[in-house]
Amino acid sequence: MIIHVDMDAFYASVEERERPEIAGHPVIVGGAPDKRGVVSAANYNARQFGVHSAMPTAQAVKLCPHAILLPGNMALYSHVSRQIRSVFERYTPLVEPLSLDEAFLDVDASRRLHGNAEEIGKKIKQDIKAELALVASVGVAPNKFLAKIASDIKKPDGFVVVDAEKIQAFLDPLPVNRLWGVGKSTLKHLNKLNVFNIKDIRQLPQSFLQRQLGKHGLHLWELAQGIDARPVVTNHQAKSISNERTFEKDIEDKKVLRAHLLQLVEQVSWRLRQGNLVCRVVRIKIRLSNFKTITRSVTLTDPTQSTQNIWKAAATLLDKFVSENIGPIRLVGFGASDLDHPAPQQGLFSDSIEPQRKIDCVADQINKRFGAAALRRGTFIKVSR
Repeated sequence: MIIHVDMDAFYASVEERERPEIAGHPVIVGGAPDKRGVVSAANYNARQFGVHSAMPTAQAVKLCPHAILLPGNMALYSHVSRQIRSVFERYTPLVEPLSLDEAFLDVDASRRLHGNAEEIGKKIKQDIKAELALVASVGVAPNKFLAKIASDIKKPDGFVVVDAEKIQAFLDPLPVNRLWGVGKSTLKHLNKLNVFNIKDIRQLPQSFLQRQLGKHGLHLWELAQGIDARPVVTNHQAKSISNERTFEKDIEDKKVLRAHLLQLVEQVSWRLRQGNLVCRVVRIKIRLSNFKTITRSVTLTDPTQSTQNIWKAAATLLDKFVSENIGPIRLVGFGASDLDHPAPQQGLFSDSIEPQRKIDCVADQINKRFGAAALRRGTFIKVSR
C-alpha cells in the first residue's frame, strides 16, 4: 500500500504557527504585488475569497484586501520539511518527496513493525500534529494515483483509505478532471463527448480514446481503471528529480513564469542536497494552452547541487522559450538528472567548491542546528547578465 501525505496550506500554516497573533486571519505567502509577485500559498481563510497559489499577488490582494501578506521564508519551510521527513522515516525508508510539503511512502514492508497502512497513516498524521503543530491530509491506497486523490478529496485535515476491492466505487463518481492530465482543453473536449465523470471515461473503448486523444487517451483510460504501476522512488534511487506546476489560468507574463520556475528550482535543489546528490543535466518542460509539450535541457560543465548555479542554467533555458513568443503557458516543470554523489572535497571551504554551494551548505547546517530562522536568504536569486 502507498501513503500520500500532503501538508495543508503548508507555507501559510507554518507562518501561522510561528506567529500565533495572525491565526484565524486570511494569510497569503507570496511575492510583492508591485513587483509581479505570485502567491506561493494561501490559508483556507484566504481561499474563501478566491485566492489560490500561482495567482499574481496583485490579484490576490484585490480579492482579499484585508489579508496578511508575508514574503515567505524558504529556510524555515525547508527546516520544517526536514522535520516532517524524519517522521516519515520512522515508519519506512521508502519515501519519495514531491516537494517540501508532500511525499509518497511505500509501507508494505513496515506492517510487522508498525501495523497496516491505515494504522501507519494515522500515526504519521498524529505525530505531525503533536510534534510540529501542523495539519496533514493523508491518503492510503494501492497505488500512487489513488493515494494522491485520496489525500486531496477531503482537505483540509483529511484522512481517506481506498480499499483494493472498492477502487471503482471510489473513482467512478469523481469528475473527470480529477484524472492527471485533464486540463481545461482536454476537459472541454471530453465534455463534448459526453464524458463528465471518471465512470464515463472508464466505459469508453480504448481504441476510441486513442483516436480522440492519442497516447494521452490511453493513459487516461488506465487511470480511470485505477491502474498506476509506478513504484515509490527515493532520492537515492532516482535517476532524476523534478517538480512541475499546472496553472489554474494560462500564464502569458514571462516575469510571473520566471518566479514560478525559481520556486521549482529551489525545491529541486533542496531535494538534491537532502539526498546528497549532484546533477549534471537540468531541463525545463513547458506545456502550452493547446497541450503541446516542449522540453529543453542543458548539460552543466560541472555537476552541482547549488541553487544559484542550477538557477542560472534554468533561467537561460527559459529565456530561449521566451524569445520564441510561444504564447500562453499552462504548465511549467523543472528537473535535474544524470545524478551522482558529489566527489570528495578537501573541506567545506575548499577553493574547488562553488561559492554558492558553500552558501547552501552553510545555510542548511546552521538552520538544522540552530533553528529555521537562524539564517535566511535575503532576496530572490538574481542572474547576472
